[in-house]
Amino acid sequence: MRLTRIDLAIIAAYLAGVTLFGLRFRQRQRTMRDYFLADRDIPWWAISLSIVAAETSTLTIISIPGLAYDSNFTFLQVVMGYVVGRIIISFVLLPQYFRGELFTAYQLIERRFGPALRTITAGLFLLTRAAAEGVRVYAVSIVVSIALGTGEVSSIAIITLLTLIYTFEGGLAAVIWTDVVQTFIYVSGTLVGLFTILHLVPGGWGSVAKIAVEFHKFQVFDTSLLPHWPYLNFVKPYTLWAGIIGGAFLTTASHGTDQLIVQRLLAARNQRQSMIALLSSGVAVFFQFGLFLFVGVLLFAYYRVPSSSFARADRIYPTFIVTHMPHGIAGLLIAAILAAAMSNLSAALNSLSSSSIMDFYVRFRPAVDERHRLQLARLATLAWALILFALALLALHRVARVIEVGLQIASVAYGALLGVFLLGVLTKRANQAGAIVGMICGLAIELYLWRWSSIAFTWWVAIGTCATFAVGYAASLPSKNRATT
Repeated sequence: MRLTRIDLAIIAAYLAGVTLFGLRFRQRQRTMRDYFLADRDIPWWAISLSIVAAETSTLTIISIPGLAYDSNFTFLQVVMGYVVGRIIISFVLLPQYFRGELFTAYQLIERRFGPALRTITAGLFLLTRAAAEGVRVYAVSIVVSIALGTGEVSSIAIITLLTLIYTFEGGLAAVIWTDVVQTFIYVSGTLVGLFTILHLVPGGWGSVAKIAVEFHKFQVFDTSLLPHWPYLNFVKPYTLWAGIIGGAFLTTASHGTDQLIVQRLLAARNQRQSMIALLSSGVAVFFQFGLFLFVGVLLFAYYRVPSSSFARADRIYPTFIVTHMPHGIAGLLIAAILAAAMSNLSAALNSLSSSSIMDFYVRFRPAVDERHRLQLARLATLAWALILFALALLALHRVARVIEVGLQIASVAYGALLGVFLLGVLTKRANQAGAIVGMICGLAIELYLWRWSSIAFTWWVAIGTCATFAVGYAASLPSKNRATT
């Protein structure tokens, strides 16, 4: 069964509508502050929803149900860590960002350490964000190719082009307000899908509950320990300890040092609203992941076959939508998945552009007028769209479960980044040379963990952060040139 004309009309209406809506913000973009920070005039609730949308991609919507299909609810332990990480950011990093007029997270590093380390941290963000985003863009092709029967390359090209149009013209304001719309679309669509699947499962909720209990699908906590030192299980990715500790470090890094999220926090009207936006987004994300996991349990109750029957777990949910959902609802759900994809992609394009221009070009060409800077910002957005398109093509046929691959790529750099930020915020003794040594060491350790160790990716950021902080602090001790705050 393929999508009908009704389904295709719903998808087309969504794609056209959200693109036109984003274009409404073009006339407001007159300065770099307008284009990259939305003139710092976005209400907290819109920023909160935009944060949720920015960290929700097609990866999340198709991979999290696949994860629950294969396992259970233990991924929620990581989401609990996400909430803890937001609390840490609110009290440790956020006050530093609202001291002065910052456009990027890495300006804080220059203010504390110097321009060389700002270049390194910003460059590392550009490399890892682009790599991780390439995998996320690739995930779009899984859905579109199944739903529309188009090739993977053309599927990626369509979504990239439409997202580029409004991001190119409207800047961060267009990104945030389209995020708000898209969040409502994909959450509403997922809720509709959930109740539809529940209705289609023979025996309804009673049958689902029985199967879920039999296969331990509703298990949330895994407190398993190893029988020997150091007792914590560093191999299993979804234990309580890996979730709370690893998830907290991961979110402190991703939301506190990654320009993708920091840019939204800087767009708030003041520090208090930024904090409320960040904390409330944690509550929303917890609900959202629970919703996606529950969809996976329902799909397991419906199919009761190994995920390998679908080639990969990521294909289960989109396959179900296309083959079993009633007409109209199927189109709505595909539109919901595309909404998440476009919101995440637009966030990446704008943050990559802002870091490229503000952390590199403007530093070396400070005399360039505002009009020329704005033109270059748009050209940088176009350039990054082409780069992400190319990286998505490289990801074809090279990844298995895309949610974990995306998190792994990001985690490789996050520990080094967070370690440097904590050195700058929590210590007075650390200096630029020591921080660079610590960062190199932390990054090397994380690369080793990624390529040659069996330690679960949920621990990588915590290990990398501690290594970067400890080595960076120790390397700063012999220097007489103490850093200033």
